[in-house]
Amino acid sequence: MSVGEPRHVTREIVAATIEHLPAEQPRYLMGVGTPEEIVEYANLGIDMMDCVLPTRAARHGLLFTSDGKVSIKQAQYAGDESPLDPNCGCRVCRRYSRAYLRHLYASNEVLAQVLNTVHNLSFYLDTMRAVRHSISLGRGARFLSEVWSRAKL
Repeated sequence: MSVGEPRHVTREIVAATIEHLPAEQPRYLMGVGTPEEIVEYANLGIDMMDCVLPTRAARHGLLFTSDGKVSIKQAQYAGDESPLDPNCGCRVCRRYSRAYLRHLYASNEVLAQVLNTVHNLSFYLDTMRAVRHSISLGRGARFLSEVWSRAKL
């Protein structure tokens, strides 16, 4: 695969291939990046993934939250003094409002890209912690359905 195939093709190939890979060796999948995909592929047995999505999306004002994706560039956030994600404990969510993040983005401040990236990477790290915990408890599939139910695709 060369990264860029339709999502359903990637999933089919991974599902068909994973059973042939040694379980005691790390299993790496390049180019999957949404939180939903990370949860899904971890549940299938993939150990490591990477993608530019969290940082690229952050630079373009797309932020991942526990309630789904937020496009911070939208005017509806101009007066929103709430944190980006009240369920997130990252430095950005603890200190800055949606209105401030939108202001920075609309003003073309480099700080917007930095703060957005810090948040997205924190969200991804939290997602991976939850995935590892869920798998260790034997609840991978349940966690997957919870993530999908919250996602705004």
